[in-house]
Amino acid sequence: MKLKDQHIFVTGGADGIGAAIVLDVAQEGAKVSFCDINVEKAEAYVKDLTAKGFSVFFHQADVGNFESIRTAHAAMVKHFGPVNGVVNNAGVNANYDPAEMTNEEWERFFNVDLKSVWHTAKACLPDMRKAKKGSIVNIASIHARMTYQGYFPYGAAKSGIIGLTRSLGLDEGINGIRTNAVSPGYTLTPLLESWFVMEPTKRKESMAVQPLGRMAQPSEIAKVVTFLLSDDSSFVNGADWIVDGGLSARFA
Repeated sequence: MKLKDQHIFVTGGADGIGAAIVLDVAQEGAKVSFCDINVEKAEAYVKDLTAKGFSVFFHQADVGNFESIRTAHAAMVKHFGPVNGVVNNAGVNANYDPAEMTNEEWERFFNVDLKSVWHTAKACLPDMRKAKKGSIVNIASIHARMTYQGYFPYGAAKSGIIGLTRSLGLDEGINGIRTNAVSPGYTLTPLLESWFVMEPTKRKESMAVQPLGRMAQPSEIAKVVTFLLSDDSSFVNGADWIVDGGLSARFA
């Protein structure tokens, strides 16, 4: 019960890695609040977890809009008390032509994939500073260091998350608040599976380069996140944890 009685806030918690994180931290004794834009899936997940005896709360929110996050955060605090840990998991893919991407598309993408990390920090830091303790975990990606053609500007947003993580780690460490990033590699989420459906040859190609001969399960990413939220990682701050099975350690 590494997170017993802690209140953890997860963005994008209805599916994929986010859903795995919600479950894992709940299993470690946390009270879990999460937001998502998929209300139907989120409410079904809350019903399922509550029936299993976990303390889970959902509030719809658009992470790219600070007022939406502030409203959700206020509801979560009213329900479970001050937030002790935040996981910034929500994000979308980007596949734009850099010469054709519009300003509106740029703003919409970066609001979700990068600016949202600041939004949750802005909402949660005041209570964490009062408590002189807290943990923020930002889900980045190995795309921060290596990426594909046709993924503009996804890698830029993920690199930004790591830079923002360093800044928060330095600025808030003195307040007892740790900030770290987790950079997953290939993880078998619905999003990845949908990519394999669109690009049938990619599954075989992707498997061929996996040093461990397989891709990650969402639960394996969640375990690292739970560690970083807990006191087991009490001296880990401003770091980026690569969880890719060794993929980024090899030549292409």
